[in-house]
Amino acid sequence: MSFDSPLPPYNSSDPSATFLNASCWDLLMIEIVPMAYRLTSSSSSSSPSPRPSSLPPPSSTTSHPAPNPPHEVEIDEEETRDAVFYRLDMLGYRVGQGLVERFSKDRPRFTDTLDVIKFLCKEVWMLVFRKHVDNLKTNHRGVYVLTDNSFRPFARMSTEAGGQAVLRAQPFLWFPCGIIRGALASMGINATVQAETAELPGATFQIKSVVVKP
Repeated sequence: MSFDSPLPPYNSSDPSATFLNASCWDLLMIEIVPMAYRLTSSSSSSSPSPRPSSLPPPSSTTSHPAPNPPHEVEIDEEETRDAVFYRLDMLGYRVGQGLVERFSKDRPRFTDTLDVIKFLCKEVWMLVFRKHVDNLKTNHRGVYVLTDNSFRPFARMSTEAGGQAVLRAQPFLWFPCGIIRGALASMGINATVQAETAELPGATFQIKSVVVKP
């Protein structure tokens, strides 16, 4: 299988022919954050899962925590935020791993980190978000900044004047951060990923490669 769009007629009897309606993906992205908050609140009696050392704190909400669902059991805001971040990041991590394992299996293994990042910005981004990353910057010392000026999960979010759309949008970056981490891990790169948005529908992702000591 490749990244090329399949040409009609589609063979529905082909067991390897798997397609996902774009609207289904959009609906998943809309629902996944509220779902994570509901699951976290329902299990608030137990301690949240510890964050692995490879995961950064959800920096996009350091000073502005995401609101808790009002109908759920009230628990510590920071604890809730960390638990939701961990849940969404790990869900995305598994998705990213699976995508790369499936769609890069016929490609030669990358030998340069920058080539991996370029593959992520073009091929993986196109597969997941139907477009390429708009801008890539690097300090050539293991830090990469990806800018998407029209991030698809933000495309239909409200941006009314005086509202808190940017703050409410921040948690929707955690699942994509996990996808990026998982995709990079499948290509042999351990990294931390942080994301933020200053104005919808734009989003910026910072990737820092992590050297694993033997």
